[in-house]
Amino acid sequence: MQAPAAAERNKGPILEVLREYAGCGAHAGAGVLKVLEVGAGSGLHAAHFARALPQTRWQPSDIDPRALRSIAAYTEAMRVPNVLPPILLDVSRSWETWGTQPASLDLLISINMMHIAELSCTEGLFKGAGVLLKSRGVLFTYGPYAVDGQISPQSNVDFDRSLRQSNPAWGLRDTAFLRQLAEANGLHLERMVDMPANNKSLIFRKQ
Repeated sequence: MQAPAAAERNKGPILEVLREYAGCGAHAGAGVLKVLEVGAGSGLHAAHFARALPQTRWQPSDIDPRALRSIAAYTEAMRVPNVLPPILLDVSRSWETWGTQPASLDLLISINMMHIAELSCTEGLFKGAGVLLKSRGVLFTYGPYAVDGQISPQSNVDFDRSLRQSNPAWGLRDTAFLRQLAEANGLHLERMVDMPANNKSLIFRKQ
């Protein structure tokens, strides 16, 4: 199993925010909440969150076959029954390839993906959210962002520069641009939460 230190550090703070959108009482009516996590990576988050949120039916996915093996191993090791077998998913491709029915998801999650993926992945994420989320469903994203054209503090400026040197298609995405993407796909930025290590959680709500 992969065990990235960052995922170990941020799982607690992220879960605290997620509970507001996937915890008991977060949704009207009883029943299972359907969650799709794109770019699930090691699977540590999927196993940790699903165990803490037993009312969810958690579908992890990734584009990397090595990640799929790690996700399966974490789920088995932690004995989390509400995590489905991981699926191969390229978020840059059309939602029809995702294996999910329109208006069927309560929550779509993307953690630390946008800044280390091409822009087509961010665009695909919002297009998918616009179709696959139920009315009032939530797209939850986490990571470092530029805010209305400004990157801060200096450590994030340096991080953005290093990402773009590694791959010109990478880099911190701007919340102003994400708002536009959201609105073009029937969502709106409902909330921005400051998180440890100069990251943010962004809550986009489907209208």
